[in-house]
Amino acid sequence: MIAARYQLGALSEPAAEAMRKLAEVEAVKRLWDLDFTLFQEDPAECADRLGWLGAPHGSLEQWDSWAEFAAEIAEEVDHIVVMGMGGSSLFPEVLTQTFASGEGFPTLLVLDTTDPAAIARVIEQIDLGRTFFIAASKSGSTLETRSHLALFRSLCDNPRQFAVITDPGSALAQDAAAAGVRQVFEADPDLGGRYSALSAFGMVPAAMIDVDGESLLESALDMVDALAPLDGEDQHNVGLALGAALGAAAQTHRWKLTVLLEDRLAPFGVWLEQLIAESTGKAGIGLAPCLGESLDVILATAAERIVVTIGEVDATEALRGSGVPLIELSFEEMNDLGAQVLLWEFGVALACRVMGINPFDQPDVEAAKVASRALLDGATPQHTDAVSLSHVLAEVKAGDLLVLCGFVDPQGSDALALEDVRHRLGTQLNLATTLGFGPRFLHSTGQLHKGGPKEILVVQVVSSDPNDLAIPGQEFSFGELKHAQADGDLAALRAAGQRAFRVDLRELLEFGLSSEG
Repeated sequence: MIAARYQLGALSEPAAEAMRKLAEVEAVKRLWDLDFTLFQEDPAECADRLGWLGAPHGSLEQWDSWAEFAAEIAEEVDHIVVMGMGGSSLFPEVLTQTFASGEGFPTLLVLDTTDPAAIARVIEQIDLGRTFFIAASKSGSTLETRSHLALFRSLCDNPRQFAVITDPGSALAQDAAAAGVRQVFEADPDLGGRYSALSAFGMVPAAMIDVDGESLLESALDMVDALAPLDGEDQHNVGLALGAALGAAAQTHRWKLTVLLEDRLAPFGVWLEQLIAESTGKAGIGLAPCLGESLDVILATAAERIVVTIGEVDATEALRGSGVPLIELSFEEMNDLGAQVLLWEFGVALACRVMGINPFDQPDVEAAKVASRALLDGATPQHTDAVSLSHVLAEVKAGDLLVLCGFVDPQGSDALALEDVRHRLGTQLNLATTLGFGPRFLHSTGQLHKGGPKEILVVQVVSSDPNDLAIPGQEFSFGELKHAQADGDLAALRAAGQRAFRVDLRELLEFGLSSEG
């Protein structure tokens, strides 16, 4: 079970006050009672978003059937390709990067990009005749996922090599059934995408590569017991304590939630990013998940941060003596990942109660989708001429969060170079930084970018696509979709009042090279 150590320093009293207020409103009991009025009176995007609390039990009941299906498929294929965005793909990616496939089971690949080079690489990696495709979309209408599905259906005409994971009755479920796909996995409609890791969206892919899903879910059930209401709702409830501390950090403008992960847990960060950013980043406030930064930059900007370590982290000793509010969460067995998922879902939800916001809506996500769709439908293109990097740097203010958004191949050389640029900018400017790849981040941290604090400064880069790919049934290609998504996001950011700029990709990469000297 997860143990927590708190060294909150100046945040101690605000966190204690937040805990007292949560106890006064019986927050833990009401959450377990599925009382949506804990967050808001209006049931919209709240009343039907609490099913994640029962996901471990529900998935455990279905595990045997999922495992049986996976064993059947394993005899036929070498690869599984999961096509999905945000909550439909991030936890499967965590699993495939954290656990090896069982003996005799296929390799799992996650496709959550519209970059033509990245999609082409997946096609090159697989034998189409020995690959099983899973399209995952809660709504059933996700444009990227429907585009991926159209592409692979055109390349592989055997519907028995396809399955979908979606809400009951969605357009995707209906289309899949009509096409005669191998399986339609119906997900629980009473939970949102970022809270779906322990549901069919995360656990069906787990079964497909023979992850020990039973142990993972049982660890989550152990956490259910640990999060149960206690007399007085005191600090012994690890989820209550986590939520109070995170909420207090946001209220006192220590909004850069810095997460340091034990090496074997590094993939877990992409799932945490979405949960934290999309749940809290709205109404001009939010917690910005900051991962992968250097200790020097963290310490130089400590006044803006709260730090959480998970597992054995080398920087822990230095952080203990730094004065930065610090939470240390233990991690022992890999299957404890299920417990971590539920703990963070619970803690972030309660943090949102402290912050006075609904953790389950994403009011600013749709803006980028609408803008992108308008461009694809032939509306007047946005003016997205690049500005110089020096122009952007002149906009930087102390306390900013510098957000790099790269619409590039997320596994390509440009992505690696952008990671280096990110670190160099953080060190040179003494700023917290993040890096996200589009369109993935549109379904993850994009809500925070638009709805969060005004100290966010976005720098966008977009790669060219010399070898584009057509989308069957559409008048636009994957490359055109990617560029429309980039243009649409930039327009939505500016409409939300955020400082957002496009910089030429080559100029930004040259900055990284010139800084090496």
